[in-house]
Amino acid sequence: MNMNIADISNELVYRTYLINKDRIWEKLSDLSIIEYVALHRISEVGQKEDRTYFKDLSDSMKITERQVSKLTGELRDRGLILWSYEGDGSRGTYITITDAGQMLLEKNEKLLRDYFVRVIDRFGAVNVSELLRLMKQLEEIMETEFSNGG
Repeated sequence: MNMNIADISNELVYRTYLINKDRIWEKLSDLSIIEYVALHRISEVGQKEDRTYFKDLSDSMKITERQVSKLTGELRDRGLILWSYEGDGSRGTYITITDAGQMLLEKNEKLLRDYFVRVIDRFGAVNVSELLRLMKQLEEIMETEFSNGG
């Protein structure tokens, strides 16, 4: 590949756009990608620690607590999660997934799993593992560069 930095950065942005384009998420039932990720994180953490705090969700999704509040407020209004407070609320708001939220998450996990089984079968499990490793490495470098004023 004989490309200059401008071409590489444009290609990276374009490929990221194509991967994140809504076509995959059209397969989801009643959830956007960010809602799916939030429900998945809340469920995953909840299985280990019984609750997910706003701050932890903010950190893991790399969005502000204000964005977490808006997102989870919408999920709460749909009956998919609950907001709770310890004591007087000074320790922060925590979130738990409801039975309805868990059922919707599981339905969507199955849809995505069925889709990605076919994708991984065609692309190869080894290739996917290597791609994920490289994506994580790239994301860490990009995050560091961004944090350094990048």
